[in-house]
Amino acid sequence: MLDELSGLTALVAVANKRSFTAAAAQLHVTPSAISQSVRALEERVGVRLLQRTTRSVGLTEAGERFLAQLRPAMEGVHAAFESLDAVRGRPAGTLRLSIPRLASTPVLEPILAEFLAAYPEIRLDVTVDDRLTSIVEQGFDAGIRLGEMLDKDVVAVRVTEDMRMAVVGSPAYFAARGKPRHPRELHAHDCINYRNTTSGALARWEFSDKGRDITLAVDGRLSTNDNALMLRAALDGVGLALLMENSVAEALASKRLIRVLASYCPTFPGLFLYYPSRTQLAPKLRALVDFLRARRRGGPE
Repeated sequence: MLDELSGLTALVAVANKRSFTAAAAQLHVTPSAISQSVRALEERVGVRLLQRTTRSVGLTEAGERFLAQLRPAMEGVHAAFESLDAVRGRPAGTLRLSIPRLASTPVLEPILAEFLAAYPEIRLDVTVDDRLTSIVEQGFDAGIRLGEMLDKDVVAVRVTEDMRMAVVGSPAYFAARGKPRHPRELHAHDCINYRNTTSGALARWEFSDKGRDITLAVDGRLSTNDNALMLRAALDGVGLALLMENSVAEALASKRLIRVLASYCPTFPGLFLYYPSRTQLAPKLRALVDFLRARRRGGPE
């Protein structure tokens, strides 16, 4: 029974990661141990569950069907084990989080050392990725997203206040090109485009003028999916950038960047920690939720 459970755990990890090496790292075992567990499971059921090539690993049709029925059961098994942590009175285990890069600096980095010190039996496994990842399919305990991107069937815990975007450029850029006084004047400027990591499309710039929404496709010579590169390019005078207000605060204060069109930039829901609504809240996740709530209130529980 234990061997079968080990094989099932290995199969789920490989299916989520599409890699024996990544699955082994997640489970803290060797890739050969993962391979042996999956092979033993396939021999036990008499069906090939994974399709292996030299470059990738994927589920066979039988594996897809098997995993669809297996996932809810495995979630129940893990929840049962984690419920014992509550009896022991201490959160423990690996807490897997999926967060976008924009959440790393304002949310995770300030609390990382303190949280791990407060809960020495919790391991954090954080994947920083701007794609819209399905936390259930990829085996994450929780994720962080902007409020406007959350699905309706999740539990969401606010971790920042409402946010705003800022249109910024360098003093040298504005000296050469002048300042736009209205969003529609951006067509005459070099704008640094953000390319959406999930869809590959260029993000449109969104504004509000006396309650009316304005959505613009801007043009410029630089497009990227990296906010840090956008900031660096704006500082160097490449063009105007649309970035999170908090990410440019220091550059604005030091006057290395100048902000324009501020009155046209509306607020929008900030960042939320979220997890599936059907999930029984494990002690390790409850610990993080309570920790983040306490930090927003400005003190410990």
